[in-house]
Amino acid sequence: MMSNENTLSRRGLFMKMGILFNGIVATALAVPLVRFLLSSITRGRANAYLSWVSLGSVSEFPEGETRLATFRSPYVTPTDGKTIDTACWVRRVAGDQFQVFAVNCAHLGCPVRWFPQSGLFMCPCHGGAYYRDGSRASGPPERGLFEYPYKVENGLVTIQAGELPTPGSPTASLLGKKPPCAV
Repeated sequence: MMSNENTLSRRGLFMKMGILFNGIVATALAVPLVRFLLSSITRGRANAYLSWVSLGSVSEFPEGETRLATFRSPYVTPTDGKTIDTACWVRRVAGDQFQVFAVNCAHLGCPVRWFPQSGLFMCPCHGGAYYRDGSRASGPPERGLFEYPYKVENGLVTIQAGELPTPGSPTASLLGKKPPCAV
């Protein structure tokens, strides 16, 4: 004869299976969420956001001209696809002096186009316009185009990529605005 202590009722079996299944689902959902929350800490320490990326040789950018260049974002995941190819505008002022602008309008982020005939960057979304040096010309943007930090080494123009230059980032350069006076 079997004792009642060792038998498992049908309700008890389904209850334990439900708890087990919910635990597995919770773990499966928690792992990517925790990885996402900790990624800025782990990648920030590895300086993945502040990698220097080559745009090409200095000779590819004639003096006084502005050209579109693309670079591969140093911060990629396997599911990024074509979005890892990022565009920027490169203006060679003179010699090894460059300006590298983010392609996004400072208003709402629409991609700006360069019009050499007028010497203006134009935003098609809301009519924002910027001068050749990236400063604000007209329209809704309150500031100039954002610039990437750049350097020239061994005949190559490189930019500090991975982090989009915006007002909140430490690498932001706000054109057309003077820095506040130190007190």
